[in-house]
Amino acid sequence: MILENCTTPSVFTLVALSDIPSLQVVLFVMFLSIYVIAVLGNLCIIFTYKCSSNLRTPMYFFLANFSFLDICYISTTVPNMLLNFLSEHKTISFYGCVVQLYFLMLFGSTECYILAAMAYDRYNAICQPLQYNIIMNKVSCIKFIFWSWVIGVINANIHTTLTFTLPFCGSNMINYFFCDIPPLLNLAYTDTWINELATFVIGGLVTMGSLLLTMISYVNIIYTISKIRSNSRRMKAFSTCVSHFTVVTIFYGSGIFIYLKPRSNYIMEHDRLVAIMYTVIAPLLNPFIYSLRNSDVKDAARKIIREKFTLAIC
Repeated sequence: MILENCTTPSVFTLVALSDIPSLQVVLFVMFLSIYVIAVLGNLCIIFTYKCSSNLRTPMYFFLANFSFLDICYISTTVPNMLLNFLSEHKTISFYGCVVQLYFLMLFGSTECYILAAMAYDRYNAICQPLQYNIIMNKVSCIKFIFWSWVIGVINANIHTTLTFTLPFCGSNMINYFFCDIPPLLNLAYTDTWINELATFVIGGLVTMGSLLLTMISYVNIIYTISKIRSNSRRMKAFSTCVSHFTVVTIFYGSGIFIYLKPRSNYIMEHDRLVAIMYTVIAPLLNPFIYSLRNSDVKDAARKIIREKFTLAIC
């Protein structure tokens, strides 16, 4: 359908998390604190990996890359949110919205397959320990990261192109606190069934494909662990997977709830709360989930702190 006199808005207006003016400063301080803690926490994991020779293994290589993605992911949405908390007009430019959606799709889908690669790494470590160093060599790990980014770029290109070829001729108010596919489809001035189908099919292939790979790894891991006779060895093997499985549950659970449902079921007030989980809370929790349950990371961090403190004194 060709629309006459259709003018694409130069600016979109975003809906605030709260309409109460007195809460804006409180929300600003809260989300600024979350952002700073999330960035510093993930930077600490990257720094610990780079400075500790004991962590130069595939598992921590993937974890360092995942932490880098978390920093990028939370930086896609939160800085603009912080500006809008202190602004009377909560807006984002049209091209700013394009860039935000692109990088949201890029980092989100790349994270999906790095999580799958991390699950595959744990599968080989537990189920094929004698061949682990051969299978998970440096070249293989780099390939996993490379293809995760390739899938992310393809997914981001498809969704961003499909979304922003839609006509936005009516209201310019996005019923969300950042630019995402569901609220933009609700704003489009035309039938969006192709976009909904693409979101469901392509999003399903990316999200459910990586989740399926992750689940296959974990089914084999659980089966192998169940055959271990020693309780201590069984618990040790299981503990190496708990952190990763917790992150998988938070990330996929909230992402599937948002993207893999029909447009008729979009309830933006509820979806906004769920979106906070995977765009803000997950990057905040991930460094704590991995470090608090991982003695290797804690020991390496303590060693680095002692060494730096000793050098500072000397």
